[in-house]
Amino acid sequence: MTKDFRPFRTALYWLAFLVCISSSPAQAPRADKVIGGYFEEWGIHYGGFTLADLQKNGVANELTHLIYAFGDVTPTSTPTCAIEDPSAAYLDSSLPSVSGKPYTAPPYGNFGAILQLKELHPHLKVLISLGGQAGNSAGWVSAAATPAGRVALASSCIDLFVKGNIAPGVHAPGLFDGFNIDWEFPSSADKQNFTALLKEFRTQLDTLSKSTGKRYVLTFDSPSDPKKYANIDLKAAAEQVDFLTIDGYDLATPDDKQTNQASSLYAAAAKPSLDGSPAIDATVKAYLKAGVPAAKYTMGLPLYAVGWKGVANVNHGLYQKATGPAPVPLVDGSGICPRPNKADPSPGCDTILTPGFLTYTTIEKFTGTNGFTAWYDSARVAAMLYNPSSGIFYTYDTPASVATKTAYIREKKLGGAYVWALNDDDSSGSLTKAVAAGLKKSNTISHSKVPAN
Repeated sequence: MTKDFRPFRTALYWLAFLVCISSSPAQAPRADKVIGGYFEEWGIHYGGFTLADLQKNGVANELTHLIYAFGDVTPTSTPTCAIEDPSAAYLDSSLPSVSGKPYTAPPYGNFGAILQLKELHPHLKVLISLGGQAGNSAGWVSAAATPAGRVALASSCIDLFVKGNIAPGVHAPGLFDGFNIDWEFPSSADKQNFTALLKEFRTQLDTLSKSTGKRYVLTFDSPSDPKKYANIDLKAAAEQVDFLTIDGYDLATPDDKQTNQASSLYAAAAKPSLDGSPAIDATVKAYLKAGVPAAKYTMGLPLYAVGWKGVANVNHGLYQKATGPAPVPLVDGSGICPRPNKADPSPGCDTILTPGFLTYTTIEKFTGTNGFTAWYDSARVAAMLYNPSSGIFYTYDTPASVATKTAYIREKKLGGAYVWALNDDDSSGSLTKAVAAGLKKSNTISHSKVPAN
């Protein structure tokens, strides 16, 4: 009679499996969607927020893409890439270590911290965002206008940021894994040139891949304003990139004369006079209709509030006339920042230092205190904070709105989400982690929550 060893082999298999998982370090589940976050180069100054904080609070474990803002495009006769703040980027040797190891040689600064962060998180893709809101549009227009200009710009940017030829004697190959093109924004005359510029970046990155064996990431930032994205051939541009970072914020701004929700998921369908209110859902539908694949659509979520002053105590301050942007407060709620001048600010102010804007870390402290009452619009998916005594009104995202937005992303099979900006979150990275948690869920939501296209 032959002895059956199958039960014994099965027991050994499970014993080996248990030993294996018990001896391996715990790993956060990998997301199948983009979980991105912009890091502001200048945030290390007044705000004191560094890349080491992302490691300390665990946000680095959640991100698939870290987007560094910003690199410059120079408006010279031959536009090239440039570093905005060399001290912050690679010269400041006083920044805290990400890994605990001392920085022994340049690059120091944020670039040195990026290298340490990538050692700890080898799956993290780090992109350099070129341009930005304050970027020089003339440089983009000039570079994109001719084949020679496009070749020169792409070559310069790849040499500086991907090949890592940062400065004489300062080299960091593989510092960045690709680009986020943030030209804000092409005009109608630039429509075809913009696509051609993206194609040139894609071609040169693919050529580099043949020698390095590495796949490089190319993305571009795209607006929610129909008047602006009308100047982009969305389908053709999307074909050149891995994904788009599409603004899902500033749908209302502090310069508006009436309060509104700045990052609402849905329009105000219940109010006929406000049917034209911008909303993320309308942007999604427009982009998909234009031919952008759902998997390439990543939704931008704000980690900051937009606010107004002089707002009447009607409807919790929503849809009311305003006299201007809300003033910059002291973070302890004791008053107004006496000197929000970014060159020489007073201590203790909200770190954005701009009237009409407030970090999530500050507004989180204000909720239910200092005369502020929180309200939530479940129909439009937006949170608000209002103080009837001071007439200050804010609109912002909360874990509740993030949960609905990420459920929408899953339901619509969009590519993921990103936040602007990581340094505006609280010290625990609560809202960024809420985005990551929402995108990692596999369950769907009721269609009563997400209307069909």
